[in-house]
Parts: sequence; C-alpha cells; structure tokens
Amino acid sequence: MSKKNKNAQKPTPQFIFQKRNYLFLFIGLAFIALGFILMTGGGSDDPNVFNPDIYSFRRIRLAPTLVLIGLGIQVYAILLNPNKNKK
Repeated sequence: MSKKNKNAQKPTPQFIFQKRNYLFLFIGLAFIALGFILMTGGGSDDPNVFNPDIYSFRRIRLAPTLVLIGLGIQVYAILLNPNKNKK
C-alpha cells in the first residue's frame, strides 16, 4: 500500500489573469460602453419627419471607432502576460 505524505503541500490555485489584465479589461469595456452611448439618439418622434442628425460625425465615425478601439484593448488585455520577466 502506498503511504500518503501528510506534510505534502497542496498546490495553490492561481488565476489566469492578474490585476493588470483586469485593469485593461475594464478600460476596454469603458471604451465600448462609451461608444454605444454615443451612438444613441438622433431619432425622430414623428416617423414622417426626417432628422438629419442621425448622420452626424459622432454617430457615424466617432462611436464605432471607440467601440473598435475598446475591442482592441480587450484583445490586448487577454493576450497580456503580466508575469513576463523584463530584461
């Protein structure tokens, strides 16, 4: 029969992401949320009246750019290795 070593230490569970990863994840999430907030509005109360404000710079260029930057930050946060030794 095998004997179990009572003094053997159990491996401590380690998280995949560290504090730095979560910081970048939340920054990316904030960019995405801000982009979607900037996309809202611009509609018309009366469906027979056209509102040209729906084609503003903020809704067509700025907001989608912020969403894409946020997604890029999310990818960077996932691929970031905080344990990498700096030379």
